[in-house]
Amino acid sequence: MAHAIWKGHISFGLITIPVGLFAAARTERVSFNQLHKTCHSRVKQPLFCPQCNRMIERTEIVKGFEYESDQYVLFDEKDFEKVAPQSSRVMEIQEFVKLDEVDPIYLDASYYMVPEEAGAKAYYLLTKTMEDLGYAAVAKLSMHQREHVVIVRPRENGLTLHTMYYPSEIRQVADYGKNNGAKPKDQEVKLAQQLVESLITDFEPEKYSDLYAAQLKEMIEAKRAGREVAATPEPHRAPVIDLMEALKKSLAQREGTSPKKAPARAVTAEAPAEKKVAGMRKKK
Repeated sequence: MAHAIWKGHISFGLITIPVGLFAAARTERVSFNQLHKTCHSRVKQPLFCPQCNRMIERTEIVKGFEYESDQYVLFDEKDFEKVAPQSSRVMEIQEFVKLDEVDPIYLDASYYMVPEEAGAKAYYLLTKTMEDLGYAAVAKLSMHQREHVVIVRPRENGLTLHTMYYPSEIRQVADYGKNNGAKPKDQEVKLAQQLVESLITDFEPEKYSDLYAAQLKEMIEAKRAGREVAATPEPHRAPVIDLMEALKKSLAQREGTSPKKAPARAVTAEAPAEKKVAGMRKKK
């Protein structure tokens, strides 16, 4: 059974709904252990105190804040409980915003918000209202000794919560968004739109998989069976010398025709965008 990582209430005006948060996703990867090359024993990372010159147990550890070099203020768990904000127990909705206005770069971890039985009716009333109006809620939530701004959105007849990065945590890259004077030709834009249109489909995440993880598992089985591990072939990438010619050839590969016979279709920028947005809304 899934374990709630946070329990408390979501507050909406004078309405308070008891809820629990459950991790909505977690990364899966093939993990390897670190072994001593000589005897194949797993190596350990012990806790060592250089002052006492001995190994210590985790029960002997306290948290400390270094305010000067090698000078610390000490804390235990009760100290943190004293300063825990109200948002550690009550998640108060501060405002509602259009979900389309939330840049995904601000979204971090995702959680399912599940109501307790006593708050089920109010929970589903809030879910339906947000879904009908097309809005997401902005709230504050404290957990893991940090206060988060969170986005709560309706999804598949329930509410999903996303913790947000603060603006100060979003990194800036000097050259990002600068085209340095590069301006595509109208014909290049038209061909690129046709190429994009040929690849448009509904978003179906179940058809995607981690090929690298699958190959790692195959390599593990091959090693266990004493078989030779086949190397992944290097992808062939032809150098792009003429952008227009590369676009024509790409379209020809998609449409199964030669570049000269590729049909010229009238394409607008709006049509593909509308189809994509409609597909995204359907999945909310």
